[in-house]
Amino acid sequence: MAESSGSAAATGQPASAGPSPRPQNPAFRMMGMPNLRFKLPSRNWMIFFTVTGSFTAALIYDRREKRRAQQKWCDLVAHLSKETLPVEETRRKLTIFMAAPPGDGLRPSREYFKEYVKPILVAAALDYSVIEGRREGDVRAGLAKKIRKFRRQSGEPSSAEEEQGIEDIVADARKKIGVYDEPGPKGDMVIGRHTWKEYVRGLHEGWLGPLDPPPPPPAPEADGMSTDDVSPVAESTENQAASEETEKKKDEKPTKPSGPTPAYIAPADYASQSLPATFPQTLQGSAVIPFPHILGFLNTPIRIYRFLTQRYLADSVGREVAAIVLASSTRNYQDGSLDINSDDSLSPSSSFSTSDTSAIVLSSTNYEQQHLLEHEEQDWHKSVHKREESEANKEREWLDDIVLDPRIASRMQRFTLSPDDDARSERIGQGEEYILGQERPKHIPFWKRMWIEYGYGEDEETARRKPIIGNLDDE
Repeated sequence: MAESSGSAAATGQPASAGPSPRPQNPAFRMMGMPNLRFKLPSRNWMIFFTVTGSFTAALIYDRREKRRAQQKWCDLVAHLSKETLPVEETRRKLTIFMAAPPGDGLRPSREYFKEYVKPILVAAALDYSVIEGRREGDVRAGLAKKIRKFRRQSGEPSSAEEEQGIEDIVADARKKIGVYDEPGPKGDMVIGRHTWKEYVRGLHEGWLGPLDPPPPPPAPEADGMSTDDVSPVAESTENQAASEETEKKKDEKPTKPSGPTPAYIAPADYASQSLPATFPQTLQGSAVIPFPHILGFLNTPIRIYRFLTQRYLADSVGREVAAIVLASSTRNYQDGSLDINSDDSLSPSSSFSTSDTSAIVLSSTNYEQQHLLEHEEQDWHKSVHKREESEANKEREWLDDIVLDPRIASRMQRFTLSPDDDARSERIGQGEEYILGQERPKHIPFWKRMWIEYGYGEDEETARRKPIIGNLDDE
């Protein structure tokens, strides 16, 4: 015992100390590397690695499945890009309706379109035009203006002057040289619940409203003053001031209106209006794209969950976009007063007559159009749901309920995937099938792809297309 204690005191180490650490490799020590000791991390480090590792794994898995879902729908419609068109035909063109989400700007809508919708349109090589809305009511005004323009071009009389834009000039030039659109349905794509409300409102305003703009409201007169009480001297000074104001206005640059174009017709006047003669028997189909968008610091858990589950959103959006791109199947929107399983409710003969307006009443029928994406209104910012006192009698497309005229609601159609296309999408997702008319390319290992891209390797297809030059020197 004395010997052990004496040896411990001589070495300067306590008697209860453990074994001495393993000496470092001399080569590593000469290189200046620290003496790393492999051991389990502490409790705090274990918690940190667990949380960050789980989040990273969930994010990587979700993005991989998201790419697979998008690729599945792109492969489903990619055969359309291989179809040849005559020289005098232009590609089928869709109309995209998007608006700034309530409480936010237009950038989220554009980014959402580029991330989820545009890849499928590009894979099918389809053309599209976009009607955007920065404020509430812009999409409604844009669609109504487009429908009124179509009615004027179809021959309906109107005293309003037709504005000719770049699209009209291009259309006239194509018509003169004999270029026409590709035959077949076109279709409208509406992104979000707020845009869908404006779309339905603009559809009714364009077809049921007048072609000429309504007269402006009369200017309010001063209290207790009439035109007879104004003296000639005061009248002359007022005329002089008015002329000076008009001269100033001529010198100033014209300012853009602060809000959208006022509505030509109120929803309460739908029943009293008759449909125009140019109204089609069936309206072109539409596709409603979900647009989940939520703001607020307290909604951070919901936003994190949606950030880690984008694969489900990509699959649902891809299905709707593929349905309107293929345009192989359409159905009428369901009406709660009819049996949706019967053939009479989906036939064109069940629509109302264009001339009969005596029995049309705007009832609270449970139309499918009224409840599409209704759950998205719960995510809107609370400031959007507040109605100010000055807006008590003002129309709010986002807050007001959707009012449908039975004559228009019965003619609206929705694009759906046919059973054959749905089954083919399942086979493409499982890897059993590829683009229609093509074989799936062989799988290239990761190391070979890296060698081809960053090394000195060569793709088999590229090597096969290279010309083979014979022995030019006769050696």
